Amino acid sequence: MSYIDAVHAIAHNKIIIIDRSTLLTGSFNFTKAAEEKNAENLLILKGNKRLVDRYVQNFIEHKGYSEIYAGK
Repeated sequence: MSYIDAVHAIAHNKIIIIDRSTLLTGSFNFTKAAEEKNAENLLILKGNKRLVDRYVQNFIEHKGYSEIYAGK
């Protein structure tokens, strides 16, 4: 299911949370161009449960502002 944030014009956050213990965040788009051409950054944080929990709470908060996107 996809959601669109109904409050903010752009949500440009890129985060991946793995097993509630590893956080990936940064400008990196998971595309070939990002990997081979762009100047991107990707931060991988492990073992900081408090920080991961804050990112999870932020995601839940923004999901609460969102509407289900049905597609075209």
